[in-house]
Amino acid sequence: MILGNFTYYLALLALIIIGVLVAKRIASCLVKTIITLILIAIGVAIYWYYLK
Repeated sequence: MILGNFTYYLALLALIIIGVLVAKRIASCLVKTIITLILIAIGVAIYWYYLK
């Protein structure tokens, strides 16, 4: 289970880094909001499939 948690946190860290890099390149506030919502949905999906 520890390896599963580590993988989950590693995937979330990668999502956050990718999100920050993409958000810096895109200036529109609406697009940043959409990217954030997509990243949150991916994070929830990873949690649901790997830790439940």
